[in-house]
Amino acid sequence: MSPVLAGVLQLTALVAALALAYRPLGDHMAAVYNSPRHLRVEKVIYRCIGADADAEMRWPAYLRGVLAFSAAGVLFLYLLQRVQGGLPLSLGFASISPDQAFNTAASFVANTNWQSYSGEQAMGHVVQTAGLAVQNFVSAATGMAVAIALVRGFARSRTGDLGNFWADLVRGTVRVLVPIAVIGAVVLVACGAVQNFSGIHEVGQFMGGHQQTNGGAVASQEVIKELGTNGGGYFNANSAHPFENPDAFTNLFEIFLILVIPFALTRTFGKLVGNVKQGYAVLATMGIIWLGFTALMMWSEFAHGGPALQAAGAAMEGKETRFGVGSSAIFSVATTLTSTGAVDSFHSSFTAFGGGIQLLGMMLGEIAPGGVGSGLYGMLVMAIIAVFIAGLMVGRTPEYLGKKIGTREIKLAACYILITPTLVLGFSAASMVLPDALGSMLNTKALGAGAHGFSEVLYAFTSGANNNGSAFAGLNANTPWYNTTIGLAMLLGRFLPMVFVLALAGSLAEQKPIPETAGTLRTEKPLFAGLLVGTILIITGLTYFPALALGPLAEGLS
Repeated sequence: MSPVLAGVLQLTALVAALALAYRPLGDHMAAVYNSPRHLRVEKVIYRCIGADADAEMRWPAYLRGVLAFSAAGVLFLYLLQRVQGGLPLSLGFASISPDQAFNTAASFVANTNWQSYSGEQAMGHVVQTAGLAVQNFVSAATGMAVAIALVRGFARSRTGDLGNFWADLVRGTVRVLVPIAVIGAVVLVACGAVQNFSGIHEVGQFMGGHQQTNGGAVASQEVIKELGTNGGGYFNANSAHPFENPDAFTNLFEIFLILVIPFALTRTFGKLVGNVKQGYAVLATMGIIWLGFTALMMWSEFAHGGPALQAAGAAMEGKETRFGVGSSAIFSVATTLTSTGAVDSFHSSFTAFGGGIQLLGMMLGEIAPGGVGSGLYGMLVMAIIAVFIAGLMVGRTPEYLGKKIGTREIKLAACYILITPTLVLGFSAASMVLPDALGSMLNTKALGAGAHGFSEVLYAFTSGANNNGSAFAGLNANTPWYNTTIGLAMLLGRFLPMVFVLALAGSLAEQKPIPETAGTLRTEKPLFAGLLVGTILIITGLTYFPALALGPLAEGLS
């Protein structure tokens, strides 16, 4: 079987699995967030944190809950790393330095999981499980809660109420993420992933000599790392490590975990607004972009030139022979079009155009299908922009799902789409003029301090501000400058957009629905899906094309 055919068959199997899970999971999540009852374990959690889960919140109160919970998470995770040297099961690792502890705490709370450290050489079992793995659950649940709040803004009439953040957070964790994670961990363990609390062992190598390796609660963290679109690996090699990702089946299973909730949330959206066709329109938009990017990535990696690449059959540098080019391309697109950031191959070793596709996927805002929760609310903001543009074209006041898109709504949407480019381009420009920051490009002597070096820096801040977490790993990001600036980019890129999303949700929830007329734009039709795809690509292209031209495009054409 040819590698190209193998890749196509894997993609077909993945689409079939996602289609089978779409309806039951989407309906389950709609029932979870609409349920009037609390489970017994949820009531215990509410009592422990002192929350009234039945109290409705307007958007300022909902936002305060999001920010207070996340700030407490950053502080706890920072302190846990700073005292690691005195904790049990620390494997003898020292405490983490202040700048790196801040970067890691910001990273995991912001659902980014950018790692400027080598997991098996820096983090002990307590930090990995009680700190990092816990944030994998609750940061994902926070994103889902904000998305559901925005959906309620469309669904509710003249109340201004968006539900209860604490109830949404706990339900998303207890009823959605934990059950799937338990089943997924059992699957990974059965396939050979590691799950233990062993210490460091010395093992022999095939070519002689020894190396040290350690175990850990790897399978359980691997599942929620993918399922919650987090991405932080237990080991430095991430999902290319056989302890995390043993074979081709687990690789495809992990891609499925990355995509299943973001895609299924479109069904949840349709159910909650009372029109599943609206969910299908959003799903179609996400699917078109995802499949298009996957096809482009496979083409860029299989369309090789030169004797070395022809002998290998494709651009195999930096890719696991267990997975091959096709599977690595599918994984790469899944992880950069979501906020996952997990890798089963070395992104910096992809072809220049392949690296550009990864960058562009993140620059879209990671909305196809995007992160858990963040993908849905990002796509809905883009839908608002699209109906506004359509309204300008035909001379009508724009409306979406029965709600008018007025001056306030479009200003909030515009602020949302401007935040991330400001962070990415601003920090990248500063890094390119500071000598210390330029010194972190480890491979610029071999490649020239030009296009690829710039791509490394641009990729780092694109990944951080979009809460992705993957890297062009030729950049040494473990410096005070990058630890601090990428940490700020992650926090601002995560929580500033949430401010505008929740303010938008509150504004919509205060409105009275407008009945459809003959002039209403039918947003459940294929025409609107096409308009939405075009809007996304045009806005991203106009914003980032100059930066892409200086980086991957210049390298690919040279």
